[in-house]
Amino acid sequence: MRRNLAQSLFEHGEIRTTLIKAKEVRSFVERLITLARKGTLEARRRVLVMMGDRSIIPAEHQEAYDNMSDTDRQRVMRARTGRKHRAGVVPAKYNKKKYTFVASLVSHKLMSEIAPRFKDRPGGYTRIIRLPLRRVGDGGELAILQLVGNEEPGSNERSKTLSRRREKTQNRIKFMEGKTSKKSAPAKGKAKSAKAAAAPKSEA
Repeated sequence: MRRNLAQSLFEHGEIRTTLIKAKEVRSFVERLITLARKGTLEARRRVLVMMGDRSIIPAEHQEAYDNMSDTDRQRVMRARTGRKHRAGVVPAKYNKKKYTFVASLVSHKLMSEIAPRFKDRPGGYTRIIRLPLRRVGDGGELAILQLVGNEEPGSNERSKTLSRRREKTQNRIKFMEGKTSKKSAPAKGKAKSAKAAAAPKSEA
């Protein structure tokens, strides 16, 4: 389970799962990234032993891959020697007009893309975002496990839209300020003049 979740996290950048699984996988992913940061052959072998490996198709080519025949899919996933494509580079012997892409390995993405991104970071490569939703069936808490730096642009910026409650409060404050500053002062003056006019004059 941990291997599959870790591979999916490295492939997509974030995964949605239960809170308990996210906490369990988080420490495992942190160890893998720390190991991959070394960049040595021994570290690569350790990563393969701990996590395993699988081929991934780039998201922009997924539709084209789904429309391929089984033979073409096999060529995209494996070379003629039977070994899996590692770096996602189309071999020179392939017809590049027919095969415009090939698969790559999760371990290669981890070693070449993800680990160098955290080269100067001592730890804390992932974050857990709790969701207000519950899983249907057992009611388990849901969460998003995400690689740091993989969030959408502007997701950390404070939203400029106000909630209805806060908006009502501010409108009420503005109304009260406007009422006391503009309306209440003249009203008081008029009330005083009216009282003075209504008061009986003292007899001489």
